[in-house]
This record gives sequence, C-alpha cells and structure tokens, in this order.
Amino acid sequence: MTSYVNPHDFPPLKNDLILRAARGERIERAPVWVMRQAGRYLPEFRAIRAEQDFFKVCRTPSLACEVTLQPIRRYTGLVDASIIFSDILVVPQAMGLVVEMVPGKGPSFPAPLKTPEDMCRLSDNVDVEKELGYVCDAITLTRKELKGEVPLIGFCGAPWTLFAYMIEGGGSKFFTACKTWLFKYPKESKDLLQRISVVCADFLVAQVKAGAQLLQVFDSWAGELSPSDYREFSLPYCQFISSTVRAKLRELNIPEVPMILFAKGANWALEELVESAGYDVLGLDWLHEPDIARKRVGSRVTLQGNMDPNVLYGGKEAIERTVKRMAEAFKVNGSPDRWIANLGHGITPGVDPDDLKWFFECIHKYSYADTC
Repeated sequence: MTSYVNPHDFPPLKNDLILRAARGERIERAPVWVMRQAGRYLPEFRAIRAEQDFFKVCRTPSLACEVTLQPIRRYTGLVDASIIFSDILVVPQAMGLVVEMVPGKGPSFPAPLKTPEDMCRLSDNVDVEKELGYVCDAITLTRKELKGEVPLIGFCGAPWTLFAYMIEGGGSKFFTACKTWLFKYPKESKDLLQRISVVCADFLVAQVKAGAQLLQVFDSWAGELSPSDYREFSLPYCQFISSTVRAKLRELNIPEVPMILFAKGANWALEELVESAGYDVLGLDWLHEPDIARKRVGSRVTLQGNMDPNVLYGGKEAIERTVKRMAEAFKVNGSPDRWIANLGHGITPGVDPDDLKWFFECIHKYSYADTC
C-alpha cells in the first residue's frame, strides 16, 4: 500500500510558479512545460528506449525517474514543471487487459473488448496501489531526485478516452467500434465508464500520496463526441474524478493539489467545463483563440496552452513570432496571471531539442507581466 509521503520528507521546492498560476495567484511570468516532455524527441530518451521496452521503462521506477529528469536537466532554469514518465494505458492494464507498444504503430490491444460480455475479463476490484505501485514508486523517487527544482505532475487518461482505446484496440480514425457501444449498449457503456472512473480516481489519489504536486486528466478524444454525447458519456466521469479525488484527499487529511483537465477538441464546452467540471486548470488545444477563450471564462480558472506543436518545425523566427502573439493574447491588462504556457497537444518525435529550448526562451522573454 502506498503510504502518504509527507512533503517535509522531500527537498524544499525552489520554483512554485506553476502552482501559483494554477491557484490563480499573482505571477511574474507564465510558467511553462510541454506535454510529452519526456519523450522521443530527446536523443537521451531514444538511447534508453533502444535497449528497453516502452512499458518496461514505465514499470521500472529508476528508468521512469531517469527519463522524467532528462528534460529537466537539459532545460534547467527554463522549464517550470516535470511530468512523470508513464502512459495513460497503464489503467487498462491494471484492469486486466493486455496492452503492447508496437514499433511504428503505437499502442495495441491484442484482445480488445468486442461486446459487453467481454467486460467479464476485467478485474472487479482493482487495487491500484498494488497494480500501479510502480508509478507511485517512480513518483516518490523522482520527487527526491528533482531536489526541489520544479514541481512534479501526475496524470491519467479520461474515462472516455480509455474506453475508446479498450474497445477500438488502439488508435482510431473513425471510432466506429466504441461509438457502436455508446449507441447500441448505452447502459453497459456507462457501467464500463464508471468502472474506469473509479480506477482513475484511486490512481490519482495514490499519485498524490506518493508525491505528485499537480494532476492532469488527458481526454485526448473528447473532440470525437458531439456536444450531447460528450455531456452524457465523458463530462460526468471527469466530474466524478475531480470530486472523488478531492473528497478522498480531504478524508486522508492530505492537502489538495491543483487539477488540470485537457479535453482536446471540445472547444465548444469551455464555459460548461468552467462551471461544472471541477478543475483548477483547463488545457486548450491550438484551435482556441486565447483572448477569446479568456473572455469566455474570465478569471474563474487558469488556462493552459496552446501553441500548435508543429510550429516547432518552423524555425526560430516562426516560433518567436507565434509565442509573442500567444503571450499577448493570453495576457489580461499586461498580466500573465491565470496562464500556464504549453503546446496545444504533445510534442512530436521529430522536433529538434534546440527548437524546444528556443520555445522556452521565448516564453520567458514575452510572458513577463508588462509592469515587471
């Protein structure tokens, strides 16, 4: 069982900028990190992956810690958060499904859920601290090895996104199989979504107990649902996660941590997410106009994002031009309060690490409050 690691057992935090931004406190500049920060664009990561299976890296705390620290070392002083190296699909694995990472293809489920009868193959009660204890161990180790340089983010996938993977058997272009479930077996679909939600909430609580200082829920396929279907099959389960995590942390007398929801593609839902989702930060993909998004939500939540990751292939001039425009759009009366700078989705493998460094440097250059 993962025991709560008292914050005093970790080195003192030297940079709390992202925590202050997430809580809506005054900040001197926008904190910055990127999704998939520990990943294939880094040669040092590729060197480890050349010798190790993807999920072995996830399941080996020392390796997961090492790859989490790689971008922090490379971009020391430029990046304001780390995110534990893991994968959203460790949750389906914990529930009893086999997931493989196939070179050149990505994640694959050899035996996905074809019909509701297949749900009998899933574990009835998942002990996340047993099944996913390796993630918690990696978090505790990484908190210590970070030596307080930046906070550590824990994460999971959103129930709808995990549901889609578990039924499609991997990534999908049309989502026919999982949507067939929604429309043909709505009750069974909701039962499965709720089972996934319970595991996700328990997993996030365990990550906080282990030392995670922020949490992000990735709803990568939110934009594949119509507004009415999103309200029925995704939003309630994201709400369940946020409310359950907060309630369980209170019961355990553990301080709550900021929570981030990235509902990629559900741009129409921004106001609804502010009103009812229960998250401190909402991630934006690159299809949002930052100034319009800010007007829609006011100062009620922090926004995170949202440069198109492909701008990183455009050279320094394009990166600087885009970052400057983005910073101007996110600021309100010259202030970067309530903004965490990031990409609008994960960084892709072909990016030159020096171009990402330039992105970080440009954020530092253009996101300071105008009065500073």
